[in-house]
Amino acid sequence: MGQLVDGAWRTGWYEPDAKGAFNHPTARFRNHPDMIEPGRYHLYVSYACPWAHRTIITRALRGLEQAVTMTVVEPKMPDEGWAFGADPDPIGGAQLLQHVYLRADPRYTGRVTVPVLWDRVAGTIVNNESREIMRILDTEFESLASGETLAPRELVAEIDAMIDANYAPINNGVYRCGFASKQEAYDDAVRALFDRLYELEKRLADQPFLLGKQMTEADVALFTTLLRFDLVYYAHFKTNERRLRDLPNLWRFTRRMYQHPKIRPTCRLDQIKVHYYWSQPTVNPTRIVPIGPDLQPDLDAPIT
Repeated sequence: MGQLVDGAWRTGWYEPDAKGAFNHPTARFRNHPDMIEPGRYHLYVSYACPWAHRTIITRALRGLEQAVTMTVVEPKMPDEGWAFGADPDPIGGAQLLQHVYLRADPRYTGRVTVPVLWDRVAGTIVNNESREIMRILDTEFESLASGETLAPRELVAEIDAMIDANYAPINNGVYRCGFASKQEAYDDAVRALFDRLYELEKRLADQPFLLGKQMTEADVALFTTLLRFDLVYYAHFKTNERRLRDLPNLWRFTRRMYQHPKIRPTCRLDQIKVHYYWSQPTVNPTRIVPIGPDLQPDLDAPIT
């Protein structure tokens, strides 16, 4: 793990704040597409990363697989950052994702993260903020989409409020648990995480999705974290007050999302586990990838 500083790569782990808390890096590219054209835009993603997984799911649910091409980086992240392998970079032949960032800005300073939305015509990165890419794919690519929208206009305010409410304690909260360098920072993060999970457990008691009967962006944004909870976060990030499987409504929600025919092919459990345990030696110095848990039978079980 490292970052680019004035275009040069420097290795190094995330720097915690004075209280030992992890702060998620801010995305640097925050633009929108100039013109929507089939084949013009390309996604760089990882099946292992929950932030990138959001955009993969949105692309699939909106039927944009032909309109927006996609390249997947390898799950094992070396010291030089995300790397290309079996799925090579089709645009510039990059070996590392940092080279894609440098194509956009040779003096780039910041973390090299997925997802990345690339403009083939302009030859640059449009956006590397997952939440914004989700909305771009859902709304700005409407003319090329076939699936139902995940951001109905009448629900946008509620969707945004729900995503906001879940981001700090859950989506980013699991990282604040796992990357905390002091006990107090970990304690604060894990309490906030489970307080919010318990709130959502009650909310999902009588409805299939966060805002009712219709799946929205808020569900996708929550799902990619929950899918990784028992598989990785419970042990690797010490989020072990409860397993997600001990919260029946949240677990039913996770299984419902997973079993959607457009979502299930995007869920690569093997890549998720390998990435976290192998690529974060500060948390797991031995890089040993555990054999369990085997969630497949339960994820596939009928929803009652």
